[in-house]
Amino acid sequence: MLKWQQWNRAARRIMWVLALIGVIAAIPIGANRWQMEKTSKQVEYVFDYSDLVLVASYQSRPVDYIKSELQKLKSHGVGTLSVFESRLDELENAGRLGLYSEAEAALLQGKPSPAGQNYTYLLFEGAREQAALEPMIRERFESDGIAVRPWDLDGKRGLVLETPMAGAVLKSMAPDPLALTELHDAGFRLLPRLSDRIPYDTERMDALLAGFKNLGVTRILFDGGAVTGFADQAADKTLTHFAQKLNEYGIGITAIENLKKPQSGLNTLAYLTHYNVTRLYSLSDKDAAALKPDVIADRFLLAAKDRNIRMFYLNAAPSANLDKGTVTDPMDNLYKSLDGPDGAIAKLDSFGFPSGEAHAFERSYPSWMKALKAVVALGAISLIALLAGAFFNGLALIVFLLGLAGSAGLYVLNSSLMEQGLALGAAISAPTLAMIWAINRIRSHTEGQRRPVGGEWNSAAGEGTDRSFQVSPWSGMLGGLGQAGTRWVFRGLSAGRRLTMALSILAVTSLISILAIPIVIGLLNSMTYSLVLEQFRGVSLLHLAPIGLTAVYLFLFTGQSVWLSLRRVLGLQITILWCVAVAVIGAAGLYYLSRTGNSGTATSLELVFRNTLEGTFGVRPRFKEFLLAHPLMVLGLFLSLRYRAAWVLLIVGSMGQLSMVDTFAHIHTPIHISLIRILLGLGIGVVIGLILIAAWQIGETLVRRFWPRERAANG
Repeated sequence: MLKWQQWNRAARRIMWVLALIGVIAAIPIGANRWQMEKTSKQVEYVFDYSDLVLVASYQSRPVDYIKSELQKLKSHGVGTLSVFESRLDELENAGRLGLYSEAEAALLQGKPSPAGQNYTYLLFEGAREQAALEPMIRERFESDGIAVRPWDLDGKRGLVLETPMAGAVLKSMAPDPLALTELHDAGFRLLPRLSDRIPYDTERMDALLAGFKNLGVTRILFDGGAVTGFADQAADKTLTHFAQKLNEYGIGITAIENLKKPQSGLNTLAYLTHYNVTRLYSLSDKDAAALKPDVIADRFLLAAKDRNIRMFYLNAAPSANLDKGTVTDPMDNLYKSLDGPDGAIAKLDSFGFPSGEAHAFERSYPSWMKALKAVVALGAISLIALLAGAFFNGLALIVFLLGLAGSAGLYVLNSSLMEQGLALGAAISAPTLAMIWAINRIRSHTEGQRRPVGGEWNSAAGEGTDRSFQVSPWSGMLGGLGQAGTRWVFRGLSAGRRLTMALSILAVTSLISILAIPIVIGLLNSMTYSLVLEQFRGVSLLHLAPIGLTAVYLFLFTGQSVWLSLRRVLGLQITILWCVAVAVIGAAGLYYLSRTGNSGTATSLELVFRNTLEGTFGVRPRFKEFLLAHPLMVLGLFLSLRYRAAWVLLIVGSMGQLSMVDTFAHIHTPIHISLIRILLGLGIGVVIGLILIAAWQIGETLVRRFWPRERAANG
């Protein structure tokens, strides 16, 4: 047994060395990503052309309105228009053709509607429209087995589609070729939106993409729940063919941010196109009409700066105003949000994001990166094993060996899952180890010298009582947890000495916590994370585990006997106050979890505060760090050197330590932004913590002066 303990002690030293080597090995990988984040700075503003056609349909002169608004869009900095796959009703709105039901066609001809027949009729606006659209319409409907035949009326040429109009208007076709040509000739870049609703045909797709290339198209956006070619990939390898053609014509793809459900096949297509992907933020038509221009501009800036967004998609929709008795034009608010010295275009340009054509990030993967990544993985395993050893001395070496074997096996089965698992383990381990170190330092300065993280605790001579964290004897309302001989006040350290010690402990604790940051960056270095095609898993666990483990260590592992501490905790008398406390903690935990991850929510007041911080510092530090966790950590360390009960504040302080690591788990955020964010949070948090300490000292002085007088008066 003694030899095993010696092996473990030696192994822990080696593991700390391996962890540090892993951190060093991750630095070149992080530098490679930092360089990648500089390769794409131009941002592209895209407007939905179909929305413009819809808004125009509510105007008295739709064609003139479209021409006028196209000029305004260009003058206000919108250089790209998105064109959807066309449908018959949209072609009608665009003035390309007239669309009629069976009854309407009969009325036009002055004939009764034929019984037992329900076809769709259309008349082209002119010969130009017929030449461009008839082949496309025939091909689409005939491919579904629907008969198509000519139809003439009053000198206009048209078609009869032997299918009801309700179904005819649902069929998607290629984007309107006339619109594509007109918009290109007007000087706009084009962003076609394709879907997987049209039966995939290799020849048709080749011709379509060749036409896009001739019009200068460099990127495609997808519409619907799947990318083009996804449905028939298993049977006909259509997605593979589509990717080959995209590569052949030099056309990339676009990923929409924060979709409720990712578009099927997008990850595969991104891989097949060598990650020629640009991320896009879509401003909904409701937000475009309702939000103030400065709010829209701030949203765009935050997306470009903090989330590597390079395309901004603008939507618009007409809305009825009953008070004025008119249909509101939504375009003016968009123009105000883009133009002017405080508009999005000028604001983003001042931050280094000029307007232009968006490009994909360029990143190289040198051969040495794979070897360094293996070293980083070894460092992650070491941190996880060290955490196990901090709780149970004999586990460190066992967990390390199991981690090596398990990681090797998982790498063969699913390397991505292995990387995410190790990244999560390291992200949990480092902040927890840091908090354990801080607790042990507090104990060494209050109860006497103890062995640091993972070691044995040697009681001072003559100690006959358990020093585990207990609630004081005078707190009978908490169940009477406590015992005679437990020290609750530690004397001998001046306030100045406690302050310097608290700040030094915080500094070292933070350094231990951020050991996980390079390891997370080194393991999750794939472009899929930067493009949010794949996300860091286990965010909720990361936000809970270090807090829970810190609490467990504080309550159970700071005494001579873990089992004695556990029996006392389990033997507590449950009081109403305990129930209320559990309910409050549970509610706080649920709120805390609701604020974590990419789907976290924020109040309107907090959003205002966020914008203020963003405008003041350029980067917004995290609320829970600088307003809660770091200040209470500083106060808790200061008070813990004198009052045992203050040790519970360290549990809250652990939230700030894990949050610093979690900030870098948002891989789509540039490294320098995350670095500034945690430094700001730590700096402001320390300042607020010092203010809390000053307030405590003032309050404590007043109480000491008042308390003897009150006691004498009552005596």
